[in-house]
Amino acid sequence: PGSPMDLEAQKRATSIYLVDRTVPMLPEALSNDLCSLVPHQDRLAMSAVFEMSMDGDVIDMWYGETVINSDRRFSYQEAQEILTAGRGELFGSLLIADTIARNLREARFRNGSIGFETDEVKFELDSTGKPVRAFRKERIDTMLMIEDLMLLANREVATWVANKIKAKNAGVFVWRIHDTPKPDRITNLSLFLKVLGYELPHKNGVVSARDINKLFAEIADAPERDMIETATIRSMAKAIYSTKNIGHFGLAFDYYTHFTSPIRRYPDVMVHRIVKSYIAGTPVGTKEYSWYERMCAQSTEREIAAMEGERDSIKLKQVEFLSQHIGEEFDGVVNGISDWGMFIEEASTMAEGLVRTNTLRDDYYELADHGFRLVGTKKKRTFSIGDKVRVKLKAVDLERKTIDWTLVESQK
Repeated sequence: PGSPMDLEAQKRATSIYLVDRTVPMLPEALSNDLCSLVPHQDRLAMSAVFEMSMDGDVIDMWYGETVINSDRRFSYQEAQEILTAGRGELFGSLLIADTIARNLREARFRNGSIGFETDEVKFELDSTGKPVRAFRKERIDTMLMIEDLMLLANREVATWVANKIKAKNAGVFVWRIHDTPKPDRITNLSLFLKVLGYELPHKNGVVSARDINKLFAEIADAPERDMIETATIRSMAKAIYSTKNIGHFGLAFDYYTHFTSPIRRYPDVMVHRIVKSYIAGTPVGTKEYSWYERMCAQSTEREIAAMEGERDSIKLKQVEFLSQHIGEEFDGVVNGISDWGMFIEEASTMAEGLVRTNTLRDDYYELADHGFRLVGTKKKRTFSIGDKVRVKLKAVDLERKTIDWTLVESQK
């Protein structure tokens, strides 16, 4: 604590993952080597060790400093192939981890955790960093397995510290909290969904996580699934770091923190230090409360900036990829409507661009139904959010990261 490297990590607060590079929180010699697991080499770690039933119940736990000597480093795909085949290297261990993770996931959803499953776009780059292929990233079971085991560790560490704080009626901790959504946002989301033919029950803007999950199950195979999930996420409060715990609405956890990624997130570094202090019997005192409060705010701010940078990086590569395909036709879906046109998301690259209203020559179009439809004043032709359309790529602007489509035909 307080060393030049620690101060720099505080300032960065997170690693940033751009399409063509990573900007690490810690120097690469640490993040890619000394602090990462390498097969058959000793690595120092802070561990959460659980004895569990196959149902996912935690029977016993232990927290402390360890030396890990890893047997094998799998890619997600390698581990998935072994699980799918039902045989292969360390199949038994992988199957146990996968079974426990599935049961943890089922229990989490039963308790009201929201199943956000939005797709991501990935790029294949050439030696100069130019995108030569854009595609949707496939989420496979082994990714979910690791995610659920990390959620387990984060939840259990937070619960353990919460009990320590309760016992002493004092103590400081770094929580990861997620507030309930604001009622006006849920009301607007409900209006949006009604136009698409879906219902989201709510009481004056108060919605239950179970009703959100019911909606997600209903739209699982619908063409507008991505758009609805994105709109739902945007209506939610943002998860933040805080010294005051209010629980995590999205995960349906009373206590939650970030423990599993100290290489790339500074809040996890703080959590490791606090957990060590409780293990040593010298918990962090309230006099340090204001410093932790400042660091929580700083970490949240840097996380938001990193996410914006990552989104801009993806948008830039989408536009750069499509710049090689001017004049070509694509399938898309209407995912936004405004006075000046329709926003169309292309199916394979997930790139969003605009069909300007003044390019629709067959009629004069106006907004209708709270801005969720465009309606022709004479012919009454309508374009609604969720409509499938065929578009032609008219132009791109790399500097502004914008895409202009022209409508070829509607696919209603």
